[in-house]
Amino acid sequence: MNSIKLTPEEIRYMALLHELTGVNVRDCIIDDEFNRIIFLVNPDEVGVAVGTKGVNVQRMKKIVGKNIEIVGYSDKVEELVKYALMPARIRDVRIIERLGKKTVYVNVEPNDKGLAIGRNGKNVARLKTILKRYHDIDSVTIA
Repeated sequence: MNSIKLTPEEIRYMALLHELTGVNVRDCIIDDEFNRIIFLVNPDEVGVAVGTKGVNVQRMKKIVGKNIEIVGYSDKVEELVKYALMPARIRDVRIIERLGKKTVYVNVEPNDKGLAIGRNGKNVARLKTILKRYHDIDSVTIA
């Protein structure tokens, strides 16, 4: 696993989410390409972080002016994929290493393929960013 260095801005966002919700925020990724902040929290705290009817996410979005996404964290690649692509139903996750490059192949239910990829590929981009940060994965393929 890579050592992760947080910027002062990321630390401020993590503290703000913790202040609003009381959850322990494990990580924060600022994604300027999709104008969003991705927070990783313990899987059992995702509901608390989001809040009833998304109230915490909406409050946070209003304060920071960016879209907010909450993802459950796991040390296991398969579980992290499942949490990052929710609510898409994952059939199988395989990691293939060729020529020093790691690729994750995610097999999803056929009806959920669009859901897993997301508009303009934003969900698969989120997954790739998280996997690169934690597991040094170079690419992600959704099938």
